[in-house]
Amino acid sequence: MGMSSNCFKDRDKAISKKAFQNGFAYMGFNNRGSELVKYIRKDTGEKSFGGTTYEDPLDAYHDIKGAILKAIEFGYEEIYLQGHSLGTTKIIYTYNKLKNQNSELLSKIRGIILLSLIDIPKILKIFLNENFEKLLKYAEEKKSKKEGLDLMPNGSFIHPISVNTFLRYAKYNNEIDFAKYSNENHNFEELNNIEVPLFMRWGNSNEMIEQSAEELVNLINRKIINQHKDINYIDGADHGYTGKEEILANQIINFIK
Repeated sequence: MGMSSNCFKDRDKAISKKAFQNGFAYMGFNNRGSELVKYIRKDTGEKSFGGTTYEDPLDAYHDIKGAILKAIEFGYEEIYLQGHSLGTTKIIYTYNKLKNQNSELLSKIRGIILLSLIDIPKILKIFLNENFEKLLKYAEEKKSKKEGLDLMPNGSFIHPISVNTFLRYAKYNNEIDFAKYSNENHNFEELNNIEVPLFMRWGNSNEMIEQSAEELVNLINRKIINQHKDINYIDGADHGYTGKEEILANQIINFIK
C-alpha cells in the first residue's frame, strides 16, 4: 500500500481474485502507515499517532516482518512480498534489513513484487521547487524545539504531514533513498541485494516519475543484475493502475508461475 492508502483497493482485489483462481493464497495487510491519520495502540494500552501524516516508514519493518511470521504460522512456506508506491520502499528496506541480520525468514521469501517504486526525496524537491529549502529550514527549527509532531504548513506535501515525517523524506532519508533514477552513476545497491526473482512495474500515465516509463524501464533493466527479473511498464496505466488492474494481476500471476 502507498501513502494514506489501504489493502482494499480494486488493484488488490483483482490480484487476490486472480491468485485464488490459480491456486495461490493472497494475504493483504495494512501497516501502521495506512490511512491518513489514526491511533496506534501499544502493548501498554497507550495510544500514539499513526497513519501517513505521522509515520516513520522505517517502522513498517516490524509490520512486514509480523505479516511474514503470520503467514508462516498459517503454514505457508513460499512467500512473495508485494507493495505499491511507498509500500515498495518499505519492502526493499525490510528485505535488506533481514538480509543484514542473516534472518532465517529470508528462506521463506521466494519473490519480490514492486509496483510503482518512486524516488520520494527527489519528487518532493521537484514538487516544492524553490520552497524546498525554506520548508526544510522550518522543519529543522520545529524539530529543535521538540515540535516534531506539529504539522507542516499547507502545501508542504500532497497531504497533511508532520514535521518528523517531512524530515524523514526530505533530509534524514539515507535508509530509504535508493531509487535515484536521475543519478546515472547510482548502482541501486539495495535493489541488487535482492537475490530472489524480482517483478517491477510502473504506469506511463500520470505516474510519479521524472522521465518516461520507457526510459525508466530501460535504465532499471540496465542497472539491475538479478537474473530472474521482470521489469516493465503497463501502457495506459496511472500510478494506481486504474482500469488496468486485470492486466497487472495477470502479469503478476504469470511471474509467480
